[in-house]
Formats: sequence, structure tokens, C-alpha cells
Amino acid sequence: MPELPEVEMVARGLREPLVGQMITEVRCHWPRHLDGLSVSELQKRVYGRAIQAINRRGKYLLFALDDGQTLIIHLRMSGRLSVVAADSPADKHTHTIFALNNGQELRFWDQRKFGRVYLVDDAQKVVGKLGPEPLGADFSVAVLRERLNGRKRTLKPFLLDQTFVAGLGNIYADEALFYAGILPTRTSDTLCEVEIARLYEAIQKALRMGIERGGASLELYLRPDGTAGSMQTALAVFRRTGESCYDCGTLIERIVLGGRSTHFCPHCQV
Repeated sequence: MPELPEVEMVARGLREPLVGQMITEVRCHWPRHLDGLSVSELQKRVYGRAIQAINRRGKYLLFALDDGQTLIIHLRMSGRLSVVAADSPADKHTHTIFALNNGQELRFWDQRKFGRVYLVDDAQKVVGKLGPEPLGADFSVAVLRERLNGRKRTLKPFLLDQTFVAGLGNIYADEALFYAGILPTRTSDTLCEVEIARLYEAIQKALRMGIERGGASLELYLRPDGTAGSMQTALAVFRRTGESCYDCGTLIERIVLGGRSTHFCPHCQV
């Protein structure tokens, strides 16, 4: 699933070709993409609307329209967005298409069909329950400490809880816990002050590395221009089961926590 770094790269890659363009048509071959509205309703409400800005909140992409509405897209497991000429061939996994006034189209490719499209007059209706942005100015060691306070939850699933902190997923949670030197099986109430500070720094380090490298193209993720990211070549533990830790040489282990594969170094993480 695209996580914060990947979604951030998508947002950046879509701004130049989309901001200022007008939506002229919507075609949807998989109506379940649409959350709470029909294809005809979406078409009616976005027809003639210009895209004023594209932002990210957690793993959601927010397209601000010129009438105050917000078009929101969540890529989920396999979604990709691209802007191409309207006469470009579309394959069978291109399910939702927004035609633009300049002869191009915004295409939502989604092999597994888990993606979602929302159209709301207030973005908070969709993203209001998300936790703080881990790279935002309002996220600090003190904020992390406060959100951990009084909780007793296994750390790895806790980091994946989007109401705790927004944007972390399986890849960057594993990487952050490795950089922090903390076992994913630890519970949140066992962290000391030094470990909380290390976890804060590690979360930011992992996410910034992901952005700097254009995201991790492990499966289906590509940037809007069709190019792959390179974070997959810099991963310390994620999907490196049985390989040697780069720091100590111990073999990376894999367990399942909260139904998710979890990777760690049993020597470097305690």
C-alpha cells in the first residue's frame, strides 16, 4: 500500500499537470470506487470545476476545487494516478477517469479495486479522525509522549493506527522501529523518555528517507510519471527476512503482529 512518502510523491507529481485544469467529464467502470455517491452525481458536481490545489493528509490525496468542494482519493493497496493524453490506451485496470479541458485525463489505475474516491464540502468529514502529521510542525516529542501516555498497546499495530499518527504503514513502521532500536512487540507503556525521543526521530528519519528516494516501489507503486522510487534499495529490515542486518550481521526475523508481516533485528532492537 502506498504510505506517506509514496502519497506525498504522487501529490507533488500531480500539481504541475493538474492545478488550474478544469474537469469536463467523469467515467467510472468500477462504481465501488466512489464512496457515498453515484457516477452521475459525481459527474454533475465536478463538471466545469477547476482544480485549485493538491495536498496530502496522511495517505489521502486532497484536490481542492474552485467551488469549495474537495475531491479526495485514497489509493489503498494498489492504486496509481497518472495524467495522460485522452487518446492514450487505457488498460483493464484503469477504472475511474477524469477528463480535463486541455485534452488530458487523470486516470485512477487500481488492480485490486480497493481504492476510494470521495467528494465532500468539508474534507474533515473524511480525514478529521486522522492523527497528527508525523512530518508536520505540530508533531513533536512532547506530542508523541502525550499520545502514548496511558496506552498499553503493542507498538507495531499502534503505529499503523491512523488515528494515532497519520501516514505510517507497514514499511515505514518497521523501518522506524529499527532505527529507534525498539522491538515491535514492545507495548507502548514500556517506553522510557529516551526511547520515546528515539522513536520520534526514527519516524521522521524513515519517512524523510522515503520521500528523498521517491517512495518504495516494491509491488505496484509508481510515481505519476510512471517512474519507480528507490527506497526499496535502502530498506534496513522490511522484507529482508533471513538476510543479515547491515549494522550487526544478525539475521532479520519476520513475525506477524495484528495480521501484518513485521520485520526486525533481534539484536539491534530491544
